[in-house]
Formats: sequence, C-alpha cells, structure tokens
Amino acid sequence: MTGRIVHFEVPYDDGERARAFYRDAFGWNVMEMPELNYTMASTGPVDEQSMPSEPGFINGGMFQRSGELTGPMLTIDVPDIDAAWKTIESHGGERVGEKVPVGDMGFAAYFKDPEGNILGLWQSA
Repeated sequence: MTGRIVHFEVPYDDGERARAFYRDAFGWNVMEMPELNYTMASTGPVDEQSMPSEPGFINGGMFQRSGELTGPMLTIDVPDIDAAWKTIESHGGERVGEKVPVGDMGFAAYFKDPEGNILGLWQSA
C-alpha cells in the first residue's frame, strides 16, 4: 500500500549532540552511516533487515541541517517519485531538490506542500 508514512527524519546542527539526546532521552538505537552522511534511528525492536518487528512504530534517520531541510520531516511511500511529483505539482505542491539513490534500497526525494511544509518521498528499489 502506498501513501503510508514509512520514515521520519530529524535534522541536526551537531550530530553527536543529537544522537546522544535521542539515544539517552528516548532509548533510540542510533547508527552512523558515514558513507551516506546519515544516521539511522531505530525507535523500537527490529528484525535482521533493521525493519520494525512489531506494529505501531516507524524508524527514521538524522542528517546535517542544510538549505530548505531545516525541520523534522515525515516520509511517504510512493511507487514512483517522478509520477508523485507530477501529482504533487498538479495540486499546488512543488519539488525540493532532486531524486537521489539510497544505496541499493531505493530512492528518496522531497517536496513542499501548498502550506510550505517539506515532506519526503520514498520509492523502494
């Protein structure tokens, strides 16, 4: 099913401080991925593929705050980012940045809704 919230992202100014805060305040498991300039954040138990092993929560990540990506974001699952962008634009939204590959897992992109909120898009490989 597409259109589901499948991920969240929290930008930071100081990665060590952000990782320590969420790890210590909420018990998140945070794992730096230097090759992607990203930190994965698990908010609950995960399986061997690092996917949630219980219903009721999603995992996310953290990254260096930059450009328009300045606040926490939700990420929405779509079958095709390019098609989603067309639909978003036809309803008053706009693209933010470019579609980027995320390892061999899929593609990520961002958009701005008509209210000025930035959200993410995820397309599985």
